[in-house]
Amino acid sequence: MFIAAVAGVHISHKTAGLLSTIFDIGGVLGGITAGFISDMIEARAITSILFLFLSIPALALYRIFGSLSMLINIILMFLSGFLVNGPYSLITTAVAADLGTQSLNNQNSRALATVTAIIDGTGSVGAALGPLLAGYISTRGWNSVFFMLILSIFFAGLFLIRVARTEIREKLSGK
Repeated sequence: MFIAAVAGVHISHKTAGLLSTIFDIGGVLGGITAGFISDMIEARAITSILFLFLSIPALALYRIFGSLSMLINIILMFLSGFLVNGPYSLITTAVAADLGTQSLNNQNSRALATVTAIIDGTGSVGAALGPLLAGYISTRGWNSVFFMLILSIFFAGLFLIRVARTEIREKLSGK
């Protein structure tokens, strides 16, 4: 049984599973790199936006060129994982810690756990609805699924712009 074609060769479920692991390997390295960059420039939202907006062309390139050869598929799969999971790692860890320890919550030690739980819970809802929506949309073709992913990433970047503006203002004012 096959699920997709790479370089004109239909690949098995096992091979597809192994290839998808490349996405996760890219994601691990993307998370580490995003964390390092955000620590260096002290701007988590800006780092996340950069990674998110760079992931849009990476996903488009994967959709267009990923089936040309196994090597191109692996490179673009790695790059997509690197750019998509970098912001995910920042948002679920560092940003949650930043929000939970802000002075607005009067040093409430429970705020960190609450904010982290809200972010994680929202992510779980997305993780549950994403595949359901992708399954429905895939009946219209895989281009529609990639368009949904790209649109979701675009809106995630837009939602972070306000936080990035605050980071930029703080940098410019010297705080």
